[in-house]
Amino acid sequence: MTKHKSLSDYAARRFRFAGNALLEFWDPFFAQIDKLKAELEASGTHFVSFANYDYLGLSKHPQIVAEAKRELDNLGVGALASRLVGGERSTHKPFEADIAKFLGFESALTLVSGYLANVTTIAWLMGKRDAIFIDELAHNSILAGTDASVAHVIKFRHNDLDHLEHLLARHREEYRYVLVVVEGLYSMDGDTCDLPRLVELRDKHQFWLMLDEAHCLGVLGETGRGLPEHAGVDPDRVDLLVGTMSKTLASCGGYVCGRKKVIDWFRYTLPGFVYSVGLSPVILASARTALRLMQEESWRIGRLADNATFFRDYANEAGFSTGHAIGRGVVPILFQDDIDTMWASQRLLDKGYYVPPIVQIGVPKDQPRLRFFLSASHTRDEIKGVIDCLRDMPPASQEARQMVASAMAGA
Repeated sequence: MTKHKSLSDYAARRFRFAGNALLEFWDPFFAQIDKLKAELEASGTHFVSFANYDYLGLSKHPQIVAEAKRELDNLGVGALASRLVGGERSTHKPFEADIAKFLGFESALTLVSGYLANVTTIAWLMGKRDAIFIDELAHNSILAGTDASVAHVIKFRHNDLDHLEHLLARHREEYRYVLVVVEGLYSMDGDTCDLPRLVELRDKHQFWLMLDEAHCLGVLGETGRGLPEHAGVDPDRVDLLVGTMSKTLASCGGYVCGRKKVIDWFRYTLPGFVYSVGLSPVILASARTALRLMQEESWRIGRLADNATFFRDYANEAGFSTGHAIGRGVVPILFQDDIDTMWASQRLLDKGYYVPPIVQIGVPKDQPRLRFFLSASHTRDEIKGVIDCLRDMPPASQEARQMVASAMAGA
């Protein structure tokens, strides 16, 4: 009979498999960034974060802060209940109308999390006789949605639409309905799909197209309307667009955009919406003000694009690989191994640059990286400074390598 193990023993074992030995070298995660900034600047070191999603630099905009305070006084903090059974705030539908109109869709529905928006939409939409085709590097929220779905799941090679077309030609007729899910801007690699060709495949093979635009609002397109604008594609050729309010919109939550009949159906049946609370009034006020400001202060979109392109090009000139990043919003710098990546992150923080490493989780294990989120608020000196610091940095010492190797061997 197998000896029973406690939950704590099980968790410890799973954590070892997840790579927790690396944390014995240095744990850069869950940093208290407000405290970290204060401590570094008190010692005379300028603090710069490349780890946050504040793409347009709106998170501390005085108008957003003022509107959030005003709504706090008017309607309070609480989400109160599910909108279906508890009623909704007078501010819910106006924001949904605003975001749908801005992105070129008939209707939109907000949820308390962008992650949840992907999970519940994908899991709910497709039936047992259906199939979902996803990019092999899809975000975990997409994978969680397919895991929860009863539909058959087929993966195609990352951004390889020839492979997708081959799979569709081979399998499309086996299924009643087919959903293809891609990302507008892939959050680990900073690259994007060929949307014009994808919508041609949609029409040819008769599937529904879902676009995860979590990192696209305010980032792609001349006016920040995302990949359809960036690629010159009519949004009407995209069936569902999922986005988040936690990045450009300086708040939190998610939304699903689509045709009115679809969103009306979701409003009464989508589990992640029906069985969850509505957004807090403070969140809605912040997001709606940010959406207005990104249109009024449109220079921020151009500055972000310039900063991200400059970062990618300057990093390449310094000899670093940024993979297939297009130079918009997210740009990674790739490393040979986990140890070099952890070492580089720690040395950067010593100089005031906060860039946590991406190792073990979220990327292939042989492709560790530092992932940089660029913002309209970054200066050229800050961008050059972090690249110059990386370029001039000595490699990890043999002692550090041996320490980490021993810890991992012990795991």
